[in-house]
Amino acid sequence: MFDLITGTLERPLRERAPGSKVASIVLHVVVLTLVVGIPLLRVTNTLPDMPSIMAFAVAPPAPPPPPPPPAAPAPAQPAEPRTIAQPVTKQPEQLAVPLETPAELKPEATTGTASAVAGIEGGVAGGVEGGVAGGVLGGIVGGIVSSVPPPPPAPVAPVRIGGQINTPALLHRVEPVYAEVAAAAHLAGTVILEAVVGTDGRVESVMVLRARHTLLDNAAVAALKQWRYTPLVLNGIRTPFVLTVTFTFSTR
Repeated sequence: MFDLITGTLERPLRERAPGSKVASIVLHVVVLTLVVGIPLLRVTNTLPDMPSIMAFAVAPPAPPPPPPPPAAPAPAQPAEPRTIAQPVTKQPEQLAVPLETPAELKPEATTGTASAVAGIEGGVAGGVEGGVAGGVLGGIVGGIVSSVPPPPPAPVAPVRIGGQINTPALLHRVEPVYAEVAAAAHLAGTVILEAVVGTDGRVESVMVLRARHTLLDNAAVAALKQWRYTPLVLNGIRTPFVLTVTFTFSTR
C-alpha cells in the first residue's frame, strides 16, 4: 500500500508511454503561445491614445512709447534795423555862366579865414571869426580851458640836522620857566627834547627823549615850542628839519 501511495504505480506508466513527453511539450508550447501572444495581439491592435500637446501662444508685450521730441528753440527776434547817420557833405555850388557880361567885376564872397575876417595874420583856411592865430581847423573858439587845478607838490620829508647840514640860525629863543614848586622841591636834572621845525621855521612838534620830572619836562616843552628858526633851503626848496635840544635845570 505504501508503494501505491508513493507513486510506484505511476512511474511505470510514464516510462511506458513515450508519447506523453511529446504531448506535454506541445501542450506547454501552446499554453505559452496563448498566454504571450494574446496580450501582444491586443496591444498592437488597440494602441493607447497619446494626449495631444497643447501650445499656448502669448503675444509679445507692446513696445514703450517713443520719447517726446526736444523742445523747439524759441524763434530769434529779428534785430532792429539800425540807422547809421551818414555825414552830411556840402555839395559844391554849381557854377553858373552869366548870360550877359557885367559892367564891373566884383570879388567873390568867400567864407574867409580867421585872418581875413578878424584881420589877424596867421589864420587857418576855413576858420571862424574870433579864432586864435595859428589855431587848428575845427578847434574850439577861445581854446580849451582846463578847470582842473594842478596837483599839489608832494610833501618833503624832514631831514635831520648834522653832518653837512648845519643848524639854521635861531631867531627867537625862550628859556623854560623854573617853577617855584620845582625849586622848593630841589628838582634838578637834564631834559633832552627832539623838535620838528617846519618850512616856515616854526616848531611843529616836540618829543621828550629823556625825561626828568613832569614839572621840568612840561616847562622845557612849552619853552621849545616858542622858538623860531630861519627856514632851511636845500636845492632851492624849503625843507623841514629835525634837531635835538637839551635843557639843564639846576637849583644854584
